[in-house]
Amino acid sequence: SSGINAECPLRPGFVFLAIVALDDIQLWERMLLIFTEQNSYPPTSYIRKVPQKAVHTFTIIQVIQLAVLCAISFSGSPYLKMLFPALLILMIPIRSKLVPKLIKEQYLKALDGHI
Repeated sequence: SSGINAECPLRPGFVFLAIVALDDIQLWERMLLIFTEQNSYPPTSYIRKVPQKAVHTFTIIQVIQLAVLCAISFSGSPYLKMLFPALLILMIPIRSKLVPKLIKEQYLKALDGHI
């Protein structure tokens, strides 16, 4: 093999698109809120309806889920990678059964309603 990777020239473009799109991703916005003083929060609809603790709890749960999925996905082991679909399916009962025990349903509706 010549060692030339056809994807290599495209990577900077994809990285640029990912960084530019961060402003439109609610998870990213909520992650930044963890490090922002409450009086500096933007006047977003779900922030007005949901207490700060519930927003942060929801964000931390989602970041943990994302980290687990990324760790499995980027692992070098093909056996771990085979677990990815099962873990992805496992996210459904976590969201529908576990998260409502930690955050009130009305707050979850407000957080989920922001698209």
